Amino acid sequence: MKRIVVVTAMAGLGLAGLGTASAQAAAGPSGRGGFDPAAAKWHACPADFVKQVHDLYDVLYPVSKIVQCAELQVPLDYAKPKGKKITLQLTRTPHTGKGPAKGDIVVNPGGPGGAGAIFGPRVFAQNSAPMREAFNVIGFDPRGVGRSVPALSCDPNYTNAPRPDYGTGDPKSVATWLKKSQGYADACKKADKIGLLNHIKTIDSVNDVESIRKALGSKKLDYYGASYGTYLGSTYATVYPKKVGRIVLDGNVGPSDVWYDANLNQDIAFDQNIDYYLGWIAKYDSVYHLGTKQAEVRKFFYDLRAKLKTKPVIYKDPSSGDTVAVGPDELTDVIQNAAYRRSQAVWHSYAHALSALKAGDEATFALTFGAQTTGGADDNGYAVYSAVQCTDVQWPLSWKKWQRDNDKINKKHPFLTWSNAWYNAPCLFWPAKAGKPVNVGHTKDLPKNILMFQSTADAATPYAGALELHRRLKDSRLVVQDGDRTHCIVHRGSAAVDAYFDAYFLKGERPKEDTVHVPQLGDPTPPAQGSAKSLSGAGALRNDVIR
Repeated sequence: MKRIVVVTAMAGLGLAGLGTASAQAAAGPSGRGGFDPAAAKWHACPADFVKQVHDLYDVLYPVSKIVQCAELQVPLDYAKPKGKKITLQLTRTPHTGKGPAKGDIVVNPGGPGGAGAIFGPRVFAQNSAPMREAFNVIGFDPRGVGRSVPALSCDPNYTNAPRPDYGTGDPKSVATWLKKSQGYADACKKADKIGLLNHIKTIDSVNDVESIRKALGSKKLDYYGASYGTYLGSTYATVYPKKVGRIVLDGNVGPSDVWYDANLNQDIAFDQNIDYYLGWIAKYDSVYHLGTKQAEVRKFFYDLRAKLKTKPVIYKDPSSGDTVAVGPDELTDVIQNAAYRRSQAVWHSYAHALSALKAGDEATFALTFGAQTTGGADDNGYAVYSAVQCTDVQWPLSWKKWQRDNDKINKKHPFLTWSNAWYNAPCLFWPAKAGKPVNVGHTKDLPKNILMFQSTADAATPYAGALELHRRLKDSRLVVQDGDRTHCIVHRGSAAVDAYFDAYFLKGERPKEDTVHVPQLGDPTPPAQGSAKSLSGAGALRNDVIR
């Protein structure tokens, strides 16, 4: 997934056949000579983690009071189960009902590179009371991520603002960003002290999930995956089909697009969604004063992006002493959040900040869209995103192909195209060998109880990919939110969607129809006068679905 600030892209050559899935499973936890993990030993979580959970999610439910942690050792290389070990960070938010839990739902937030240990208590807090009473929720930081050991970081200063303009495929920006991208790939090679880059493909995380299932003592894996988590989940169901219990996939990755083509598909979808958002701003011109027509607001935005190329906004925050800057890259990266989902807080915050700049208020604008000019930022998520995507499959190594493909799309869809290209360009120089992805859905034992959720105007994982996955996962059921522009729709405000989610886990019930449709939610409206006006302190790296 192309990843963004605050909340959080993907191409593919030919997929591997059934033999690949079988061979990789045999090297994993449940194969001959495989790895048998120790049982998870739960204990109190570190104080800083508990505080983070409290600050983020206790408004929904007091999860910080009950969340538990465990560390799970797994092989760096599952082909060498007795070799070097790495550690995964797990969390358990235990059920609130009396008696044994109905099960353990293992959850993944996407990315790749999304921290999942903290995603567990979030899902639990968002669950309905009957779900909280019945199920434990298990989160985990995938290998290389977050509190797992080692955690990969390559160049924390990579996103210091303002960064070089993404450009339009022009020779100057191409030369600048190719050099910058190669530098990041080289930094990742230098940072990798144990050979993690060679063992961080999706199939490695699939084997890790199997290790987690065994460490939990669960006969079957119950699973909820969002965004990239759907690719992880559908691959697990292909490699370990007989170990699948109940599995929900939300915001679905099309397997044929892994990973190069998926980025190109996203460029079109995000462009459409950002244009829709700019039209929404025009609808409320009485609030934002940026134009009464979508074309007027769109012109303001693209004119601003061009102006920031030569004259970025730089602001020193008197409260923190930090200096932040907004160039065209920072503006694009942050406002991309508005194309991920309908949200009053996000939509209003960005519109208000644009309006504030027009009125001469650079502080509000900079604190909403800016990134620090020095000091660096946590690049762990981006480092792992790159490591997984660049080695899951061989990306095209011809720059002429990248240039040709992106030039073609940029002519009609200029919002994200070159941003997305440069976000993934380290794959041109990646220092670890690429593999071949599992042929998702191709196994004679494919589970026949999978439930999928998707909105039709999802930009991060476009609808066509979900339909392809639905066809591959024979006998799956698909719940579609028509017309909605939200990426991942469970726990996003639709009672109809959440009712299907609950019925599946609590009763084992799926829709009788192959595909069912639920209505989209209405667009947000600006908050009442005097409400919070903007979100500040936006991060420097996009981070795909921390939802």
